[in-house]
Amino acid sequence: MDCSDSFGKGVEVTMTRKKKTKIKKSAEDIVLDLFIYTILAAITIVTLYPMWYVVVASITNSTELIKDPGLMIWPDEIALGSYRMVFQNAKVLRGFRNSFIILGLSVPYNVVMTLFTGYFMAKEKMMWKKPIVWMMLLTMYFGGGLIPAYLNIKDLGLYNTLWALIIPGGVSVYNAIICRTSIQAIPDSLRESAYLDGANDIQVMFKIVVPLIKATLAVLALYYGVAHWNNWMAATIYLKENELMPIQNVLRAVLMANQQLMESGGDDYNEYAETIKYATIIVSTAPILCIYPFLQKYFVKGALIGAVKG
Repeated sequence: MDCSDSFGKGVEVTMTRKKKTKIKKSAEDIVLDLFIYTILAAITIVTLYPMWYVVVASITNSTELIKDPGLMIWPDEIALGSYRMVFQNAKVLRGFRNSFIILGLSVPYNVVMTLFTGYFMAKEKMMWKKPIVWMMLLTMYFGGGLIPAYLNIKDLGLYNTLWALIIPGGVSVYNAIICRTSIQAIPDSLRESAYLDGANDIQVMFKIVVPLIKATLAVLALYYGVAHWNNWMAATIYLKENELMPIQNVLRAVLMANQQLMESGGDDYNEYAETIKYATIIVSTAPILCIYPFLQKYFVKGALIGAVKG
């Protein structure tokens, strides 16, 4: 028997088996798929519509918005006056400046401190490791309270400064656990070979560990950045001057009383009194929405690599 004939028959059998493995959907399966897709589409619409409503309301005339506050798909007439008034307001601009200063200083500080903490927790032979780790874990469940924290901030001279929003929250224990788990996934042979070549822990951490856990560090930076961006409570407690307030506190003031946003009320203010709060929401949310796509490719990978194991 010719080898080419046997080879041809083998290919035909393989292709026949592949064709047989293709399962044809029944009518019940098709109906079930349509039902599932319909439910998912409805959930998507219910989830996205509130955000779309805020966008549409921010470019709608205030009179039209008050007259017809129900379902809105697109405004009859686009009005951008609320955005003009937001960007002309000094409080909003100062709020953005303060928020960007806080992010620029706190996120690198948080990531570096979390990296050191995670490396310490991942290293096997460390003096007093277990009691220190237990004390760190204890802070996840028990806190000293608001009054001791306020007194510490005041005694340290951080009260009414932006440092009160940066230094105290240096490390999140939960994020440190994620970082530790990611470091533990690195083969021990890489670190041991570096030690044999004369490297110390600092060199091992920055030349071996950091390049291998970039995805996790990007996710931690996103976690810390969103937390700082949305943290209005600490600024309310530790800051008393309006010039130091971050953008979220300005936003809160707008939502509670529009008069606190504008320097003076007038015809323009009355015209955009209702839509200006929606415009402020969009303006304050836009930076995070712009940053997220650049970190999205690291998000799933980093979150899975640094997932907390049982």
